[in-house]
Amino acid sequence: MKTSDLLKTNDYKWFFIVRLILGYVFLVAGLQKFIFPETMGPGRFEDMGYSSPEFTAYFVGFFEVLCALLMLLGLFSRFAAVPLIVIMLVAIFTTKVPDLVDGDFWRFAHRVRLDLSMLLTALFVLLSGSDRFSLDHKLFGIDREIHQ
Repeated sequence: MKTSDLLKTNDYKWFFIVRLILGYVFLVAGLQKFIFPETMGPGRFEDMGYSSPEFTAYFVGFFEVLCALLMLLGLFSRFAAVPLIVIMLVAIFTTKVPDLVDGDFWRFAHRVRLDLSMLLTALFVLLSGSDRFSLDHKLFGIDREIHQ
């Protein structure tokens, strides 16, 4: 795949719904880190044992908001999916996998639901690109090879 192909989109009619879901969830999560610092931002990251909770919470929150906005616009969607995938992998391994290690499979299975859904949705956007209702489509066109 050429670098220019990473910016091309597909022509799936309803794919924009996936971008909206992904963008909405990460926008809310990112903004909450700034709006509710004690429970969703640095305070939460401190409770999780991060050595620089303020920096880490706001760093993650910034990327969640930025990538969510790009996702909602459908602008550089594949690139925006990458930090979201990293965020979800770190969240799963630092906050959910310990339940599994402790032998509590059902607690793990329950708590990992949203994280896994967001991880797989971001992976889908990374692999598929954006859609006909995106700025990527307007600016860079459709990847015709997907349909052949």
